[in-house]
Amino acid sequence: MYSDEVVVGQTAEFRKTVTETDVVLFAGITGDLNPAHIDEVAASASRFGGRIAHGMLSASFISTVLGTRLPGPGTIYLEQSLRFTAPVRIGDTVTARVEVAELLPKRRARLTTTVLNQNGEAVVEGEALVMVPARPPAG
Repeated sequence: MYSDEVVVGQTAEFRKTVTETDVVLFAGITGDLNPAHIDEVAASASRFGGRIAHGMLSASFISTVLGTRLPGPGTIYLEQSLRFTAPVRIGDTVTARVEVAELLPKRRARLTTTVLNQNGEAVVEGEALVMVPARPPAG
Protein backbone atom coordinates (compact mmCIF):
# COMPACT_ATOMS: atom_id res chain seq x y z
CA MET A 1 0.00 0.00 0.00
CA TYR A 2 1.21 3.55 -0.60
CA SER A 3 1.05 6.74 1.32
CA ASP A 4 -2.22 8.09 2.68
CA GLU A 5 -0.98 11.47 1.44
CA VAL A 6 -2.12 10.68 -2.12
CA VAL A 7 -5.91 10.56 -2.49
CA VAL A 8 -8.38 10.61 -5.36
CA GLY A 9 -9.38 14.20 -6.16
CA GLN A 10 -6.16 15.71 -4.85
CA THR A 11 -4.67 18.40 -7.12
CA ALA A 12 -1.46 20.36 -7.52
CA GLU A 13 -0.29 23.07 -9.93
CA PHE A 14 2.78 24.80 -11.31
CA ARG A 15 2.58 28.22 -12.99
CA LYS A 16 5.16 29.72 -15.35
CA THR A 17 5.37 32.60 -17.80
CA VAL A 18 6.96 31.29 -21.01
CA THR A 19 9.86 33.50 -22.07
CA GLU A 20 11.97 33.96 -25.17
CA THR A 21 14.83 32.33 -23.25
CA ASP A 22 12.69 29.27 -22.44
CA VAL A 23 11.85 28.74 -26.12
CA VAL A 24 15.42 29.27 -27.37
CA LEU A 25 16.93 27.01 -24.69
CA PHE A 26 14.31 24.31 -25.32
CA ALA A 27 15.08 24.46 -29.06
CA GLY A 28 18.79 24.13 -28.34
CA ILE A 29 18.41 21.31 -25.84
CA THR A 30 16.04 19.26 -27.99
CA GLY A 31 17.33 20.22 -31.43
CA ASP A 32 13.77 21.16 -32.47
CA LEU A 33 14.53 24.17 -34.62
CA ASN A 34 11.12 24.28 -36.29
CA PRO A 35 10.67 27.80 -37.73
CA ALA A 36 7.31 28.00 -35.92
CA HIS A 37 9.37 28.35 -32.73
CA ILE A 38 12.49 30.26 -33.72
CA ASP A 39 11.89 32.22 -36.94
CA GLU A 40 9.49 35.17 -36.60
CA VAL A 41 9.33 35.82 -40.36
CA ALA A 42 8.44 32.22 -41.22
CA ALA A 43 6.15 31.87 -38.21
CA SER A 44 4.29 35.06 -39.16
CA ALA A 45 3.30 33.40 -42.44
CA SER A 46 2.03 30.29 -40.62
CA ARG A 47 -1.51 29.56 -39.44
CA PHE A 48 -0.46 30.87 -36.00
CA GLY A 49 0.54 34.32 -37.28
CA GLY A 50 3.72 34.36 -35.19
CA ARG A 51 6.08 32.27 -33.10
CA ILE A 52 4.72 29.72 -30.67
CA ALA A 53 6.36 27.74 -27.90
CA HIS A 54 7.07 24.06 -28.42
CA GLY A 55 4.11 21.93 -27.39
CA MET A 56 6.45 19.66 -25.46
CA LEU A 57 7.76 22.64 -23.51
CA SER A 58 4.26 23.27 -22.21
CA ALA A 59 3.74 19.55 -21.59
CA SER A 60 7.01 19.34 -19.65
CA PHE A 61 5.49 21.49 -16.92
CA ILE A 62 3.28 18.49 -16.10
CA SER A 63 6.48 16.63 -15.20
CA THR A 64 7.39 19.51 -12.89
CA VAL A 65 4.16 19.02 -10.95
CA LEU A 66 4.59 15.24 -10.76
CA GLY A 67 8.19 15.34 -9.60
CA THR A 68 7.98 18.24 -7.17
CA ARG A 69 4.40 18.52 -5.89
CA LEU A 70 2.05 15.59 -6.55
CA PRO A 71 2.86 12.84 -5.94
CA GLY A 72 6.23 14.56 -5.44
CA PRO A 73 9.94 13.68 -5.26
CA GLY A 74 10.60 10.06 -6.15
CA THR A 75 7.61 9.78 -8.49
CA ILE A 76 8.30 7.56 -11.50
CA TYR A 77 6.62 8.60 -14.77
CA LEU A 78 5.30 5.50 -16.55
CA GLU A 79 2.95 6.84 -19.26
CA GLN A 80 1.56 10.10 -20.58
CA SER A 81 -1.05 10.82 -23.23
CA LEU A 82 -1.16 14.34 -24.65
CA ARG A 83 -3.52 16.36 -26.81
CA PHE A 84 -2.36 19.84 -27.86
CA THR A 85 -5.46 22.02 -28.07
CA ALA A 86 -4.14 25.58 -28.50
CA PRO A 87 -0.81 27.34 -29.09
CA VAL A 88 1.27 28.90 -26.34
CA ARG A 89 2.97 32.16 -27.25
CA ILE A 90 6.01 33.81 -25.71
CA GLY A 91 4.70 35.86 -22.79
CA ASP A 92 1.79 33.52 -22.00
CA THR A 93 1.49 32.33 -18.43
CA VAL A 94 0.61 28.66 -18.27
CA THR A 95 -0.55 26.56 -15.34
CA ALA A 96 0.11 22.83 -15.35
CA ARG A 97 -2.43 21.00 -13.20
CA VAL A 98 -2.66 17.36 -12.18
CA GLU A 99 -5.51 15.65 -10.40
CA VAL A 100 -5.45 12.16 -8.93
CA ALA A 101 -8.14 10.28 -10.84
CA GLU A 102 -7.54 6.71 -9.65
CA LEU A 103 -5.34 4.80 -7.25
CA LEU A 104 -4.17 1.45 -8.64
CA PRO A 105 -2.34 -1.59 -7.26
CA LYS A 106 1.45 -1.60 -6.95
CA ARG A 107 1.62 2.07 -5.84
CA ARG A 108 0.41 3.36 -9.19
CA ALA A 109 -1.88 6.29 -9.79
CA ARG A 110 -3.69 7.59 -12.84
CA LEU A 111 -3.79 11.38 -13.05
CA THR A 112 -5.67 13.82 -15.23
CA THR A 113 -3.18 16.33 -16.64
CA THR A 114 -4.01 19.77 -18.02
CA VAL A 115 -2.09 22.88 -18.98
CA LEU A 116 -4.11 26.10 -19.10
CA ASN A 117 -3.15 29.52 -20.43
CA GLN A 118 -3.72 32.78 -18.58
CA ASN A 119 -7.27 32.93 -19.99
CA GLY A 120 -8.16 29.55 -18.49
CA GLU A 121 -8.13 27.87 -21.92
CA ALA A 122 -6.70 24.36 -22.10
CA VAL A 123 -3.56 24.22 -24.25
CA VAL A 124 -2.62 20.64 -23.34
CA GLU A 125 -4.86 17.84 -22.05
CA GLY A 126 -3.98 14.28 -21.16
CA GLU A 127 -3.56 11.56 -18.64
CA ALA A 128 -0.52 10.22 -16.78
CA LEU A 129 0.26 6.93 -15.11
CA VAL A 130 2.85 7.18 -12.35
CA MET A 131 4.41 5.10 -9.65
CA VAL A 132 3.85 6.83 -6.34
CA PRO A 133 6.96 6.91 -4.16
CA ALA A 134 6.91 4.95 -0.92
CA ARG A 135 6.99 7.30 2.04
CA PRO A 136 8.97 6.32 5.11
CA PRO A 137 6.85 5.78 8.22
CA ALA A 138 6.42 8.89 10.38
CA GLY A 139 8.37 9.07 13.59
